[in-house]
Amino acid sequence: MKKKPKEQAVYQTESEIESFGSSVAESLEPSQQAKELPHSSGVYLMRDSKETIIYVGKAKDLRKRVTSYFLANRSPKTAALVSKIACIEHIITGNEYEALVLENNLIKKYSPRYNISLKDGKSYPIIRITNEPFPKVFKTRRFIDDGSSYYGPYPDAGKLDLYLDLIAKLFPLRRCGTPLKKRDKPCLYYHIGLCLGPCAGLVSVEEYNKSIAAVKNLLEGKTEALLASLEEEMQRASKALNFEEAAVKRDQIAAIKAVETGQQVQDFTQESRDYAAIEMRGPLCTISLMQMRSGQLIGRALYRAETFGDETETLLNFLVQYYADGLKLPQFLYVSHEIDVNLIRRYFSEQLGGRLEVSLPLDGKHFRILRMARENAVRDVEKRLKSRDNTKALDDLAEVLGLNAPPSLIEGFDIAHLSGKYTVASLISFRDGNPDKPNYRRYNIKSLEGKIDDYESIREAVARRYTKILNENLVRPDLLIIDGGKGQVNAARQVLDDLGMFEIPIIGLAEEYETIVFDDDRQDLQLPEDHEALRLVMAVRDECHRFATSANQAARSKEASFRVLESVQGIGKKRSEQLMKQYGSLEVLLTKTAEELAAEASLPLAVAQRLLKQLTL
Repeated sequence: MKKKPKEQAVYQTESEIESFGSSVAESLEPSQQAKELPHSSGVYLMRDSKETIIYVGKAKDLRKRVTSYFLANRSPKTAALVSKIACIEHIITGNEYEALVLENNLIKKYSPRYNISLKDGKSYPIIRITNEPFPKVFKTRRFIDDGSSYYGPYPDAGKLDLYLDLIAKLFPLRRCGTPLKKRDKPCLYYHIGLCLGPCAGLVSVEEYNKSIAAVKNLLEGKTEALLASLEEEMQRASKALNFEEAAVKRDQIAAIKAVETGQQVQDFTQESRDYAAIEMRGPLCTISLMQMRSGQLIGRALYRAETFGDETETLLNFLVQYYADGLKLPQFLYVSHEIDVNLIRRYFSEQLGGRLEVSLPLDGKHFRILRMARENAVRDVEKRLKSRDNTKALDDLAEVLGLNAPPSLIEGFDIAHLSGKYTVASLISFRDGNPDKPNYRRYNIKSLEGKIDDYESIREAVARRYTKILNENLVRPDLLIIDGGKGQVNAARQVLDDLGMFEIPIIGLAEEYETIVFDDDRQDLQLPEDHEALRLVMAVRDECHRFATSANQAARSKEASFRVLESVQGIGKKRSEQLMKQYGSLEVLLTKTAEELAAEASLPLAVAQRLLKQLTL
């Protein structure tokens, strides 16, 4: 059982919390206030014109961290936060660890609008096993720090109900209220065989808790002993010609196996592991959490927020909040971004009384599971982004670019490579201001022969895309956006002119100052940071960049997958290509048993067993 979280005693008094920041003159502009901060670790608090705290952050060096908000090349998300700041206050701490503890305390106290909040995630139901001599098992949405055991959360309520229904059929546990009240006679559930009658003293604590232990094994995926016991009981009943009881046992075995079938990700270790991946689009943030217990995926949840923090600090704040009660700590935590591992290890140890190994995997099975978590986060945040109304942004964009009408269909290009290898161009599509993912495309650039040439890459990708549009008479975009400056725009313009597509306007977005570059002799355009048109152009550019980068990573990952497969004795180049073509990824292979792989992929059983063992190393 995890220890009760320690009381956090850093800067707890009202006078200490309310009197911070007096060293910074409020008459100065926020950018000047930032320059007056000390080069010390601590916490900074940003207030708006109504003196409301809108953001709390921590820093190893307050001046360096806070002045970075005011740099010329800051992101639009940061610019939106800066536009709301009227005053910056701070508290100096002895070190960054104390700053983390204080930051968490202040976020809980003030609930700043632009810090991450865990509201969405706490709505998911969990299973509670009470801490009593005769425990009760039931569904709840609330953690109570009384020694009870918890399982979940379960975003899929149907799966949770399946577990509870199975537990009710398999184990005659009490259903009356908590705490247990003594009775002279047991209730109806006892008489129909659905309760052991602890209220009337008809079962010992030891005997009752054998059923509780079996319930925990079921929830943790440890079902081998339970299935063996039910199989034995079924055979015994059948031999005694008690076919009704044998049929009940048969149905219970089938129900357990049905629950196991719902486990989509498996490996062969007994560790408890969590995987946390974050994805952001502007202020929209989704964190995907996957829980592995005893080699099985037992829970998946999405936590949504709007925040002006970056991915690293937002993920760190989320983890501190999520594990705050100290009851859900796994042995291992794998994260998608480079948070300060030593800092959060110390926090979990000193504040929550638990040891937790935290790491950022770059390859192997943990990387693959984390990638699945991140894909869930990507899909969720994109769905939220798509639900936004962009009518004003499209109208504003048409006005500032001099278009005849708001651009209903926008296409965008970006290039990604790694030192000349895996050069990939991304084509993304926005329909009515929202991502149109079915029309995304990737182009492996073939003309460079290892050279690095963004202009030539743009020419090849644009030529391939718009030659197809021309030949197949497809819908032409109302606007083309290039991630880059004048050189990239001119390269794309030349290709479209050669194809006779003079009517398609092209702009580029130069990243350093978020400058719009035109395809003619117009002057470059810099819009205010909060301009709706700029927000939309940046959203297209950011999606281009994300899709190009993910394509580049996918190419590298595919090559790595071939290397992993070919390292298995009995699998060569031809067979590895066949497996990747058939299953698409190593993640899908991991969902199969050795017997299934042998049958579906025509592999010798010994080779399939070696393959699965290699994938779980």
